[in-house]
Amino acid sequence: MLQQSTIENVLEAALSTGGDFAEIFVEDRFANHLELQSHKIERAVSGRDFGIGIRIFSGLQNVYTYTTDFSEAALIKAAKRAAIAIVNGKGGTLQPLSKQEVAIVNRILQMPQSVDYDKKVAVMRNADKIARSYSDKISQVRVRYFEEEQHVLIANSEGKQVEDTRVHSRLTIVPTAKDGEHIQTGHYGPGAHAGFEFIEGLDLQHYAKEAARIAVTMLDAEECPSGKFPVIIDNEFGGVIFHEACGHGLEATAVAKNNSVFANRIGEKVASDLVTYVDDGTLANEWGSLNVDDEGEKTRRNVLIEDGILRGYLVDKFNARRMNTTATGSSRRQSYRYNPTSRMTNTFIENGTSDPASIIKDTAYGIYAKYMGGGSVNPATGDYNFAVMEGYIIENGEIKQPIKGATLIGNGAETLFNVDRVGNNLAHGAGMCGSLSGSIPVNVGQPMIRVSEMTVGGTKEGL
Repeated sequence: MLQQSTIENVLEAALSTGGDFAEIFVEDRFANHLELQSHKIERAVSGRDFGIGIRIFSGLQNVYTYTTDFSEAALIKAAKRAAIAIVNGKGGTLQPLSKQEVAIVNRILQMPQSVDYDKKVAVMRNADKIARSYSDKISQVRVRYFEEEQHVLIANSEGKQVEDTRVHSRLTIVPTAKDGEHIQTGHYGPGAHAGFEFIEGLDLQHYAKEAARIAVTMLDAEECPSGKFPVIIDNEFGGVIFHEACGHGLEATAVAKNNSVFANRIGEKVASDLVTYVDDGTLANEWGSLNVDDEGEKTRRNVLIEDGILRGYLVDKFNARRMNTTATGSSRRQSYRYNPTSRMTNTFIENGTSDPASIIKDTAYGIYAKYMGGGSVNPATGDYNFAVMEGYIIENGEIKQPIKGATLIGNGAETLFNVDRVGNNLAHGAGMCGSLSGSIPVNVGQPMIRVSEMTVGGTKEGL
């Protein structure tokens, strides 16, 4: 993507004022977005973006710049301009660059750009048709198709040089159900670090009908009661709560500055004995997986919490300096426009031993959150709130009427301790995560879990 001599000259320029580490990140990205609505393609946006980021460290100084001009003269100029910011640097030397082979975790069978436009639209139309066929109450369906091919080159003054290709494919189905004045929407958005083979292989009967079922079911939902209740959170995207309320607090972005409730607590008990929490970027073709992270480090399985004990953090190269530790293959960025930092990949609670049916049966009363919606968290405190997209009342061990307007409110550190049942049906859900280094693909996941007590926000009092 760049000549070797150019890379070396840019890194030398970056080190010219006393920096002790320099890195160049080259990115060539193609993305394609299609949206079908009212049986026709309403939006089609394709684009290519090429740019180069240059990063310099000097102790705990971190300087970043980027450019879209890839001529050698322009890159050297950008590197020298960034290097001016280095103050009292001790200096570093450029080690001979050695191109490293990348172990392929995510094998791509059909590059999306090689597939005819009509084949992509045909899948979207099929999803639309299946969702509409679920019920005559489905009044509208939106189907979004997304594909992305990203080629990167990462080289640094320590001699590392890596090239990688990342491919993401996703189909999102959003049906709307209407009954008189009542309107509800459903949502399902499977995605993978894979080519068009993933889209072709999707079980559209499952995904489209399930999205439609959510919308139709919620038309008859009653107002959610408010109070403190046991809450059962189902698998797959249910893991978004711990992604937000726990995962972000385990990223070095927060930990290194003591802006996390988990800072300086390695070896301490931070959760129920039933909770083992893992971030694993090596799961083949999962949405959040990578062959290498955005610093060229191999991704790996990082056990963050094991049987309730805090074992580790997600650490990028710069924050490893702050924390006097090593990077964990967890550095990510949206594009060359962003300085990378520690981020999650595929983060999940591991399987427990409880059968999901028994978890429900053993709950006298409470809330069952089948599908979660969006939410927010304060990483410094762990306080969060999340909407429930599809929820139900549980009475005497049985799932009863659907409820709407449910919000789960709590503190991540407290919730971890209140997990009293963990199922054996681990599954993952695809999503996008925003943080300091932009928006990136991540998986969240868990088996069904029960939290002994959570604050539930609703418009109705009591059960």
